[in-house]
Amino acid sequence: MTLDRHAGSIFGVLKLKGGISPVQRKRRLSFLSLEEREDISRGLASGLSIRAIARNVEKAASTVSREIKRNGGIAKYRAVTADKNALERALRPKQCKLQKGNPLSDLVESKLLDDWSPEQISGWLKIKHPASSEMHISHV
Repeated sequence: MTLDRHAGSIFGVLKLKGGISPVQRKRRLSFLSLEEREDISRGLASGLSIRAIARNVEKAASTVSREIKRNGGIAKYRAVTADKNALERALRPKQCKLQKGNPLSDLVESKLLDDWSPEQISGWLKIKHPASSEMHISHV
């Protein structure tokens, strides 16, 4: 885009204003809102089943169940914390699991040098480290 101004004059304005404002983050309508998370929290506090809570927030029971599990479980679920965590998880770009110098990266590199396929490495890691999702990778 051309502004018909010298770059130095534009830089001065941007410097005074703090630069170019980042794009406002928006949630997809299909994602849980803070209000829905508060309904989940209230439902848990009042002893409702996951299916009953899901009907109240008009979401699938599996969606509500995953939401609760990823945010501390039934006893520790808090709506505001869950909402904050969801926003953080949605940030892009994600940090790569296979960054150089990482133990996982070193392990994958050694298996590749031993002529293992990415599919074999991915499957082997799931068997070798079943409880550690940070040691799981996708072969795709």
